[in-house]
Amino acid sequence: MDLKKLIKLAKGLDSKDKQQLILSLQSETNGAAPIRVIDEIHEQKHKDGLVCPHCHSHTVVRFGKYTITTRAGEVKRQRYRCKSCLQTFNDLTNTPLQRTRRPHLWVRFIELMIEGISLRKCAELMYEEVTFVTLFYWRHKILAALKHVPTDAFHGIVEMDETYFLYSEKGRRNITERKPRKRGGKAKHRGISNDQICVLVARDRQKMTFSGVLGRGRIRTTKLDEAIGSHLSNSNVLCTDSWRAFSSYANQKGLAHYRFKSDGKQRIKGVYHIQNVNSYHSRLKRWMDRFNGVATKYLEHYLAWFRYLDSKEYENTTSNKKNMLVSSCMFSVKDTNTRLRRMTYC
Repeated sequence: MDLKKLIKLAKGLDSKDKQQLILSLQSETNGAAPIRVIDEIHEQKHKDGLVCPHCHSHTVVRFGKYTITTRAGEVKRQRYRCKSCLQTFNDLTNTPLQRTRRPHLWVRFIELMIEGISLRKCAELMYEEVTFVTLFYWRHKILAALKHVPTDAFHGIVEMDETYFLYSEKGRRNITERKPRKRGGKAKHRGISNDQICVLVARDRQKMTFSGVLGRGRIRTTKLDEAIGSHLSNSNVLCTDSWRAFSSYANQKGLAHYRFKSDGKQRIKGVYHIQNVNSYHSRLKRWMDRFNGVATKYLEHYLAWFRYLDSKEYENTTSNKKNMLVSSCMFSVKDTNTRLRRMTYC
């Protein structure tokens, strides 16, 4: 068909069909993208030599090949065998991409994740027919790996504060402990109680960020040390609100400590304040609103997701898409669909 006629026909499409056409053309021209990503995963995972993902032995030999089907056709990839545990593996073993039947769709799905598009909308925008239920498990396999990305040690001033999310059993049926809530709902008790999940956020001035679930109800010093203790040193200066758990912790660790009351009368003491961490809280809360409540058992996953997006300033670039997918494959993930579904909050 003549190109001019094709362009004329394309102009007559509605916006949704135009977007689908663009995605289809991109998928045809980027057929080798999944292979390039797998090559990058191979380089990063085995930068110190081939390692067995099962027993971490270096006594590895080649063991035939396996086939990956992409839009560009079938591609043969190397398979390996460990001489210690006698198990076979490939570059995608124990990663979110393990046993995937559509490797060519993952790069597009990562793009939609960075955009923050809902699962149902993602299913409409994918190149091929894939259900939102399948995409739900893809999402959480990626996030289960991203939550293992380590937080480096903090430098200088560290702002630390807690925020709270309503305890949620979203997706669970036959709840007997209380009446079901619709789209988040409200807590049974006023103020901070066991209906609330405490999330700690710590952030230095170089934007190194820790965020994690500390438990139900008010923050406790013991939980604080378990979560953040390994990231702090005597050279750090803590800036927090006036909650006594922070003061007790700073005294125990011998850290310099500046406190700011929640009434907002004194927000800054020279270079010391907690405005950065409070701003992070605001962005996190606004971003979480789109999900109309998140099941508490998956809350760590969503914290990791937002932490990644915030560190990349929400830019949906080719580099960020590849980095997110490759980073999620650097950590061992054995979560199956059944295991993800049966997760519980402890």
